[in-house]
Amino acid sequence: MMMTPAKGAGALRQTADERRTSVLRAAMSEFARGGYSGTSTEAIAARAEISQPYLFRLFGTKRELFIATMSVMYARIESTFRGAAEGLSGVEAMAAMGEAYKVLLGERDLLLVQLHAFAASEDEEIRRAAREGFRRLWAVVSELTGLPDEDVRAFYAQGMLLNVVAAIDAAALDESWVRACQVEPEQFFAHRSSATS
Repeated sequence: MMMTPAKGAGALRQTADERRTSVLRAAMSEFARGGYSGTSTEAIAARAEISQPYLFRLFGTKRELFIATMSVMYARIESTFRGAAEGLSGVEAMAAMGEAYKVLLGERDLLLVQLHAFAASEDEEIRRAAREGFRRLWAVVSELTGLPDEDVRAFYAQGMLLNVVAAIDAAALDESWVRACQVEPEQFFAHRSSATS
């Protein structure tokens, strides 16, 4: 009997956490399709199967929800990089992260939210969050590879190219320019292997 209130409180906290996860999943799908400006909180609430007032109890504003969705996106990329680079360093780690990122691009909602985050960066708070997310990912790649900034820059340049190719579904085209864009990571960084070995 005396334990009932504690159990109840714990259950409520768990339910709120689960609801936040559910809302973020719904937000990822809706923001991927409509972007920040074109997505309504009504649509997100409907997809999450909650009321709009409850959505605003979990996330105070649409901006806050979008930034939280961005955080999920950045965390997913970071965990992918860390998992791929485990036990590796240098060019080998970078190539493994590149291969893993190519697989991650198959999660189209994640890709589109990343692009929408850049597009919505006219908003100062979103721009700040986008900068912080990219700063974090840059630091992660530097940490995991131990390579100099020019190699990290090359990695992200290739990654942004892959973003564009995936966003426009260029892989559906059997054309030479598409094949040129789809360089394998180990080939792209092969010119660095001798310098790092």
